Amino acid sequence: MQHHLFEYAVIRYVPRVEREEFLNIGVILFCAKEKFLGLEYILDEDRILSFSTSANTLELREYLCAMEQICKGDVDAGVIGKFDIASRFRWLTATRSTIIQTSKVHPGLCENANETLKNLFNSLVL
Repeated sequence: MQHHLFEYAVIRYVPRVEREEFLNIGVILFCAKEKFLGLEYILDEDRILSFSTSANTLELREYLCAMEQICKGDVDAGVIGKFDIASRFRWLTATRSTIIQTSKVHPGLCENANETLKNLFNSLVL
């Protein structure tokens, strides 16, 4: 089997940016060789509300859906959705000071990007 370089970042919910506390809610993974850009997340409302009672889960869902559309390059993703796959990944993982942030980008090697995304999601989020 051939191993391909991939990059990933953890998607975090940060209710109060100034406190730098976060909850891992997803993973985004990019593999150029496989032409793969994937995103997996969970919006466990009970967990989120126990972490931050003022959380707006509807707003969080909208942000995550927008990220998913950009990932897929959907027509509804606007100008950013038209970027090439690597540029979409870089845009999605750029440093932000909002309630949805990503970790630093980490590299690795994989045989199957989709399977690796699921494994990272299970170990880092669930």
